[in-house]
Amino acid sequence: MNIKDLLIKDAMIMDLKATDKKSAIDEMVQKMFEAGRISDSQVYKDGILAREAQTSTGLGDGIAMPHAKNKAVKEATVLFAKSAQGVDYEALDGQPTYLFFMIAAPEGANDTHLQALAALSRLLIDPEFVGKLKETKTPEAVQNLFQAAEDKKAAEEKAEQAAKATSTKQSSSKFIVAVTACPTGIAHTYMAEDALKKKAKELGIEIKVETNGSEGIKNKLTPEDIARADAVIVAADKKVEMNRFDGKELVNRPVSDGIRKTEELIQLALSGNAPTFHGNQSENTSSDDSADGTFLSRVYKDLMNGISHMLPFVIGGGIAIALSFMIDQFIGVPKESLDKLGSYNELASAFNQIGSAAFGFMLPVLAGFIASSIADRPGLIVGFAAGSLALAGNAGFLGALLGGFMAGYVMIALKKVFRGLPKSLEGIKTILFYPVFGLLITGMLMLLLNIPMKYINVSLNNFLAGLDGTNAALLGALLAGMMAVDLGGPINKAAYVFGTATLATTVAEGGSVVMASVMAGGMVPPLAIFVATRLFKNKFSKEQQDAGLTNIVMGLSFVTEGSIPFAAADPLRAIPSFVVGSAVTGALVGGFGIKLLAPHGGIFVVFLLSHPALYLVFIAVGAVISGIIFGLLKKPMPTLETI
Repeated sequence: MNIKDLLIKDAMIMDLKATDKKSAIDEMVQKMFEAGRISDSQVYKDGILAREAQTSTGLGDGIAMPHAKNKAVKEATVLFAKSAQGVDYEALDGQPTYLFFMIAAPEGANDTHLQALAALSRLLIDPEFVGKLKETKTPEAVQNLFQAAEDKKAAEEKAEQAAKATSTKQSSSKFIVAVTACPTGIAHTYMAEDALKKKAKELGIEIKVETNGSEGIKNKLTPEDIARADAVIVAADKKVEMNRFDGKELVNRPVSDGIRKTEELIQLALSGNAPTFHGNQSENTSSDDSADGTFLSRVYKDLMNGISHMLPFVIGGGIAIALSFMIDQFIGVPKESLDKLGSYNELASAFNQIGSAAFGFMLPVLAGFIASSIADRPGLIVGFAAGSLALAGNAGFLGALLGGFMAGYVMIALKKVFRGLPKSLEGIKTILFYPVFGLLITGMLMLLLNIPMKYINVSLNNFLAGLDGTNAALLGALLAGMMAVDLGGPINKAAYVFGTATLATTVAEGGSVVMASVMAGGMVPPLAIFVATRLFKNKFSKEQQDAGLTNIVMGLSFVTEGSIPFAAADPLRAIPSFVVGSAVTGALVGGFGIKLLAPHGGIFVVFLLSHPALYLVFIAVGAVISGIIFGLLKKPMPTLETI
């Protein structure tokens, strides 16, 4: 299939109007629908958003490749869009995005379609080609440029194959094998492949790259390839077969690093400092230990898997319970029945029951999905049981968290114990042995763990309940400051998780001071960007000033990540500024004992606060402090320039 068959003129936007990620996706999906290439814009958009939720397809260097493969796609298509002003697309380098390639692949896409999509993806790693693409003015010019580049690449590959046929390989040259894979497998997989090949050629290194894409595994590595290889590179965002690399020096990174940090990966792989991979030979499946990196990174990934599944229960349940209190306060409760606030009136009682039901799943879901991240599906039942036992034993959030990890590693141990079973028993291993033995062992261990964890949980709750004045201000400052350190990263998530954990035990007391401080601290950085771009216009480009306006909405909605592009572009000035303002806000909220009944929502849950007006004033104070500090520190020149 010719690239022109994918890049049709009717599916091009030569002047994209959107300025943020959401509206850019909406505009491109609508154009795809108008061009008749998709049958259901919502189904296709859901596929795009699902891929973005895994990791941004904003690759950096001004390029984004949102893509989806689902039943809504009528015909394989690549929508091309250009933005003159740049879009805040949450790109991996924090810079604006100017060129977009929205890829639509049908569920039954054949190899011809997928090969054409892969060929198009590979062209985008060539800076010279991208530079020419930015200068195009018409859809015809875009098509012609791609066709010329495709013809040139085909000629180069033919010449390279001919040269290989007539030359002998030098046994002294270094040889690397690599695997690239992304969850969708129609863009990043092939871009990483081509980037690794190109950089290896520049460095005079021989390489073979296996791709795990939508068309299956291509250029599969043979046992001979792996045995001969000096090192292995895995650039993948999904599970790949790993046991075959047992005993090899191996570098594990996300697929985006295979595109943007190719030289770093190759140099590390051959430096002699790459860790030696040890596979799990007991399981004859694609390894559960796929590109997970260091032990701490694996722990973080497992923890985030539990928290990401838990949060909808906390947010939905928490807000429903908070609304039950508001309803009773609005309708009225007799003084002698104030202990029943939140469940006195029939409507309030209904909201409270619904919210409590969702809240009750918080700890089992947390532990269950931590365990399943460690041990795959066999870990799910034992993890849920561990979380339920933590709930019943009053071990709290920390007990469920530890129980989830314990359950996961119990299942890993059981896999090793049962590795020698006869093949005739393989079929009942996962359906009988794993759940029964896993449940009994984990349950017994959890009952023992509950003893110290109950004491810790009760002590922590008593400490939080007794916080007032200076102590509450210091804790509020610490947690709110943490929210601004990495803006959605591990430190931010740690503070937020601690806040939600306290909320679970303080609903009956009218909410959590800690949660109020955490949310306030997270709202400050985006609002500080707005303040800085208004007060110090000479230090920000027009694009940054426009982004400052959008940060009002993000800040008020408690979307801390809105400030990431500014922090990424100038971290040494931005992050300390954000931390100072957030810490001041957190200290004020904690010191005045303001309580919050909801775990998220920003200004939309302001009436679930004990002192709404004062809370907003404290956030404004922190935003102004951060904005002024950032503006004073920043050099009087734009840092986000048109690339």
